[in-house]
Amino acid sequence: MKRILKMALLVFALAASSAWAETIAVITPYLAQPGTQAAIEGFEASASKKGWEVNVIDTAGDVASVISRMEDSITQKVDAIVIAVDPAQVNAGLQSAKEANIPVIGLDAGSDPLLVANVTSNGYAMAAETSVYIANRIEGVGKVVMFVFDAFPPVQIRGVVADAIFGNFPDIEVIDRVTPDVSDGGIADSRAQMEAILAANPDPGSISAVWAAWDQPAIGALQAIESAGRASEGIVITGIDANPQARDAIALGGNFEVSIAQDFAAMGGAAADVVARAIAGSEQRARVIYVPTKMVNANNADQ
Repeated sequence: MKRILKMALLVFALAASSAWAETIAVITPYLAQPGTQAAIEGFEASASKKGWEVNVIDTAGDVASVISRMEDSITQKVDAIVIAVDPAQVNAGLQSAKEANIPVIGLDAGSDPLLVANVTSNGYAMAAETSVYIANRIEGVGKVVMFVFDAFPPVQIRGVVADAIFGNFPDIEVIDRVTPDVSDGGIADSRAQMEAILAANPDPGSISAVWAAWDQPAIGALQAIESAGRASEGIVITGIDANPQARDAIALGGNFEVSIAQDFAAMGGAAADVVARAIAGSEQRARVIYVPTKMVNANNADQ
């Protein structure tokens, strides 16, 4: 009888703990991007240790659908919502969450008064490092191709910084500012667009560098340059994220020379800490939380 009672109590305890576990919705249209995926995986790992239930929702490039998925989550009475998207594009969802008293946290998103906080990397610093690297490598003279994505604030600010830095060098000319299709991650369309740019600039030395606001376009540009047989021209390529594919390319010592490593696991973990404080009702003073980064080159790409 005692044994049966103990088992019944155990079953009740397990059911109760499941019923009382905090439920967090993580919503993004950019899960195809390695960086976003890694940050969410970091969040899930931390959430698992906290005993939370996490529902990851990918709208597959459809930003408008993020609002309806936020409203679905509000209806389901989740304890918090994490978004990896421009908060300005989902204001209606943020307003609904505020009215329902559900905290919303940005994960490499953008700043917004309706967010508890945004956890990200310092895009200003990363863009400055890579654009200055290019300016120095080409000795302040040459034609540069830029790959940008203004629809997403963490990436948009990188392009703004790079524009300013290149604009400060009178003999550097930005000959194209490309926004690739990112629905499949961005490599394929970046390659196609770089192939067209190479065809329009066929003379050796006519392109000095490619600055990419993240790694996928840098990889696509590298593929195009190599396929066109123009790797020997010394076209310098930089990216941001230092994802595994980028690290492999950089380690070879070819055209792709530098990327900036973001600690996506730490980013996800820091976002989970913000969620925990928000659920507990604790004050969150810092509205933007930066996770440290480091430059990756051929000397440390395999580390």
